[in-house]
Amino acid sequence: MNYLHRVVSILGLLLISVAANAADWQLDNTQSKLSFMSIKKQNIAEVHTFGQLSGGLNAAGEFSLNIDLSSVDTNIDIRNDRMKEFLFEIADFPAANIKAKLDADSINAMTVGQQVSDSVTGTLALHGQQQELQFDVVISKLADDKLFVISSKPVVLTVSDYQLVEGVEKLRELAGLSSISHAVPVSFYLSLDAAN
Repeated sequence: MNYLHRVVSILGLLLISVAANAADWQLDNTQSKLSFMSIKKQNIAEVHTFGQLSGGLNAAGEFSLNIDLSSVDTNIDIRNDRMKEFLFEIADFPAANIKAKLDADSINAMTVGQQVSDSVTGTLALHGQQQELQFDVVISKLADDKLFVISSKPVVLTVSDYQLVEGVEKLRELAGLSSISHAVPVSFYLSLDAAN
């Protein structure tokens, strides 16, 4: 009876250990940032961000990032409002979403302090359109309960892929600019906490 009890206890500990290693991870918005760059008049670059991100990574390696487009921050209030109304059209398309599949086994096997570089295929849903993209990322395990994911190089979006050309041209006209680039580099760093 004692032997059986010990076996059951050991099996229980093993199951708990496996469950811990295959944890779900929740995005920490306060320590995460997604930014994009706009280039106007040929060579003037400005960096903009989104203040509200949500999502996470499940035990199967399925990653999702939701971007609240109304949280765009360009450091100029009227430009924020114009982007929301004329570019993103948030009344009809309030959010963008990125989905990707990561190597769950590699992530679960990471030790604290370890970094893993990966090239991940994912999809971006934006403005009613969906496109497949390649994301080059570095994943770091900062603690048993914390992962950090950063883009190792920018992802360059083409506005015509998301039917945003008309919106970009409207912004250009309102601002009285000679040009706004239709290529938009995007970068991110994301902090993920193990879900309780």
